Amino acid sequence: MKTLTQSPTEPDFVQNPYPFYDRARATGKLGYWQDYGMVAAFSHDAVHMLLRDRRFGREVPPEMATEGPPHLAPFLQVEAHSLLDAEPPRHTRLRKLVLRAFTSREIKALAPGLETLCHALVDAFPTDAPFDLLEAYCTQVPVIAICRLLGVPEDMAPQLLEWSHKMVAMYQASKTTETEHAAAKASQDFIDFLTAYVEERRATPGEDLITRLIQAEEDGESLSTDELIGTCILLLNAGHEATVHSLGNGVSTMLQQGWKTDWLLPEGIDGLVEEILRFDPPLHMFTRYAYEPVEVLGHRFQRGDQVALMLAAANRDPEALEAADRFDPARPPKVNKSFGGGLHFCVGAPLARLEMQIALPILFDRCPNLRLAERPQFSNTFHFHGLTRLLVEI
Repeated sequence: MKTLTQSPTEPDFVQNPYPFYDRARATGKLGYWQDYGMVAAFSHDAVHMLLRDRRFGREVPPEMATEGPPHLAPFLQVEAHSLLDAEPPRHTRLRKLVLRAFTSREIKALAPGLETLCHALVDAFPTDAPFDLLEAYCTQVPVIAICRLLGVPEDMAPQLLEWSHKMVAMYQASKTTETEHAAAKASQDFIDFLTAYVEERRATPGEDLITRLIQAEEDGESLSTDELIGTCILLLNAGHEATVHSLGNGVSTMLQQGWKTDWLLPEGIDGLVEEILRFDPPLHMFTRYAYEPVEVLGHRFQRGDQVALMLAAANRDPEALEAADRFDPARPPKVNKSFGGGLHFCVGAPLARLEMQIALPILFDRCPNLRLAERPQFSNTFHFHGLTRLLVEI
């Protein structure tokens, strides 16, 4: 196995990590990424296989678990009750309960309101100066959708965003001690808000996801308050981060490479959304722990070893997809690991797709002359991949 060296905070890598992925893939399906201190899977078949291999999982093996620093206690409390880092049987129970409340019918019911929201946001675009589309549109659509889904007041959206940004920063390669303290405070504030709101919903049920999560039962079991809060925070943090940058990266790509009206028609929009997610996804790395000694693709993992699954590299593997480095929404959707796979396939994927299927056609229909006002720059936030801003003119 080759040892690979690439700082995830190096400016050229931040702006375009794909040349490194290509070089890494050329050395083998697995490589040892020295900067992360772990084996990484860069090929599509390796990532696909590891996502589904139950000898690997998200939860830290019990004998390796640590208390964590005291100043991170609120953040770690949220993590401890998150569906994202759970494994069976706890994961099975949590996911069933969440899916009982987070149904496709409830997601589809958001569509008319999302359409109205998108038109209202476009109505507010300035027409006489460049503006940041991330702030004016791409961020607003998913965060307001989550507010409506959870049933929390929409005027809480800016505060929820602030908490979310500070918590999600914990997963970035560029995090610092200041990042940790900010994440801990945001976590505690978020916990306090949701604890009070959950109690309010227990007393006065509403037509919202929090009420349905409270009422959901599986074999006589329901979500604890900590699990319910962890689920709500996960839906906001993961859902917001993914959709904001999927929309931003997608619009940026379309404006830089040229776009076709056919892509945005009802018969073409699904293909456009899938190609945006494949071509430049918002999450590039997802990690797993080995749960037993196991040999994969010639490498022997020991229990507790971590492996990085490079989702974006898998999406552009030329062995899995012809002309994988070309943006082509007309191609049949075949290769897309952006929502993960297997047991941990993203529960919010249907909502993210719906938001994009609605937001993109409305944006380009209402703003057919939309153009970039500056070359977009990506944020130093790996293993996420999203723009600092998207300055446009209409």
